Amino acid sequence: MLTTIICLSALWVAGNAAPSSIPGPTAQVRNGTYVGVKNDHYQQDFFLGMPYAQQPIGDLRFTVPQSLNESWDGVHDAKEYSNICVGYGTDSIWYPMSEACLTLNVVRGSSASEGSNLPVGVWIHGGGFYMGSGSDERYNMSAIVANSEVASSGNTNLGLRDQRLALQWIKENIQAFGGDPEKVTIWGESAGGMSVGTHLIAYGGRDDGLFRGAIMESGGSITASPMNDTGYQAMYDEVVAKVGCSNAANTLQCLREVPFEELNTVFNGTDGNPAYSFSPIADQDLVRGRGSVQLDQHEFVKVPILAGTNTDEGASFGPTGINTTEQFYAYLTG
Repeated sequence: MLTTIICLSALWVAGNAAPSSIPGPTAQVRNGTYVGVKNDHYQQDFFLGMPYAQQPIGDLRFTVPQSLNESWDGVHDAKEYSNICVGYGTDSIWYPMSEACLTLNVVRGSSASEGSNLPVGVWIHGGGFYMGSGSDERYNMSAIVANSEVASSGNTNLGLRDQRLALQWIKENIQAFGGDPEKVTIWGESAGGMSVGTHLIAYGGRDDGLFRGAIMESGGSITASPMNDTGYQAMYDEVVAKVGCSNAANTLQCLREVPFEELNTVFNGTDGNPAYSFSPIADQDLVRGRGSVQLDQHEFVKVPILAGTNTDEGASFGPTGINTTEQFYAYLTG
């Protein structure tokens, strides 16, 4: 199977085996040609850190992702992971971060080439919608921005929209790596499973032909109930105040102009704070409402689905400090 790993996903073999000294494999996508790395130990080719969208910096910060608008002659290297997207949990502290992180990684068997028409697996990592990365050996992240100002501008559920643009890039370009664009399966765990579940019901269950199957581990279409368009207003107002944008005529534009380091400092205090959440919002566009309602009304993409849970997946959500029967009883009755 040809595996495509989007944006912030886990490609652990790349960090655990030395690349070959032989000239790297190449793939010609719509925008130009990439050269990757061959791994002799695993007999795999890696194409790493390939942009699938214009990077969300400057005026593109907190906006719907934009398709690539450049092409090149010659060859671009795809031999290293990009910096990870900005995250605010323990999974993100070991890696260099940047806003310019909308990239994906492709790994294939070295015998594959254009025309092989192999099935494609797209892995969407977990991480609570606020941490993880493509350089992490486990996860990827989806950063979501949502509130009334953002909702009115149409710039909602940006992480999910990033993922859909990545899926569009895959559909348009995966054949160059030996994949079959008609045989794409999306696959995720935890927040990644919730992302997969959301793509199944996105736009009222509209089928854009981006995938033919879905795998969900410890997450799904009804796992996280989306808030309405005012559910994050208090959080948005607090962030705006902390960076000095409260009196701006356009607070969203003001946030786009705040230096990254200053904005990052504010968000770095959100890890574990229940007042902050980066989960999807019911924007009446990409997310129309509760997944349970849409499933009941058959408003979802009709593809084969594999769903389940991972062992001990819920352990991190359990209470701590309970070591006796009395403490357990007090927790249940308190």
